[in-house]
Amino acid sequence: MNGYQGDGRARVVQRYLNLLEASLNGMLVRDAPVDPWSGGTFESNTRFLGRDWPSLAFSMIGSVRMRNLRYVCETVLLDGIAGDFIETGVWRGGACIMMKGILEAYGDDERCVFVADSFAGLPPPDSGNFPADENSDHHTYTQLQVSRADVEDNFRRFDLLDERVIFIEGWFKDTLPYAPIDRLAVLRLDGDMYESTMEAMESLYHKVSYGGYVIVDDYFLPACAQAVHDFRDRHGITSPILPIDGMGTYWRVDHKPLR
Repeated sequence: MNGYQGDGRARVVQRYLNLLEASLNGMLVRDAPVDPWSGGTFESNTRFLGRDWPSLAFSMIGSVRMRNLRYVCETVLLDGIAGDFIETGVWRGGACIMMKGILEAYGDDERCVFVADSFAGLPPPDSGNFPADENSDHHTYTQLQVSRADVEDNFRRFDLLDERVIFIEGWFKDTLPYAPIDRLAVLRLDGDMYESTMEAMESLYHKVSYGGYVIVDDYFLPACAQAVHDFRDRHGITSPILPIDGMGTYWRVDHKPLR
C-alpha cells in the first residue's frame, strides 16, 4: 500500500471519496425514493440518515453509515490491520463500491472486496430454525432484488470492477461457509434477518483480524439485534457495541480470532 504522499495527495483522496459518497447515496442526483413509506419525494435529511430506498442511487445506507464505513476502512488501512473487506447483503453494491474506491484511493493493490448476496432478494423466513424471523416479509419486496449483472455494471460505471472484486452468489447458508476468504479486516453485515445475520457471523466472524471491525447495518431490527447478541453471548464477545445513526452499530474486534 502506497498510502498518502504529502498533504496534497491527502486532500485529493478525501475529495474523491466525498464525491464518491455523494454519488453512491444519491445526494447528488436527489432521486425519488421507492420504499412504501416515503411518499415518493426526495428529502435530504431522510436520505442523509439512510431512511429511504432510492430509485436510482447505488446505496440506501445514507451519508452517516457510509461515513462510518469510510472511517472503518481508512482506519484499518492506516493501522495496517490485515485482511480483506466484505459486505454480506449488498443491494445495488454501493457500500462495496465505496470499499473498492477507498482501496484504490489509498493505492492498495493487495486486498480484495468480497460482494456476498443472493442477487435475488431475501429468503423466505425459516421460522422452524429461526423463530425470530417468523413474521419477516423482506422476501416480498421486489425493490430489494438486484441481479449480479446489475451490481457488476454498477462497479463498472465507477471504473472499479477488476479481479479483486469477488462475487459470492447464493444464499448465505450455501456460500459463506465455503467462501475463499483467509482473513478479514472489515465485515459489514446487511442481511436484515436473524438467519442472514447469524449465518454470516457463524461463517466469517472468526476470520476478522484483531483490530478489525464488524458493522451491523440493521441492528435496529429486533431479529437482527437478537442474532448479534445471541452470537456474542455464545462466544463471550465483550467488545463495546457503538451506535452509528440510530439504526446501525459497529465494534472493533479487541480479542484474538475465535478459532
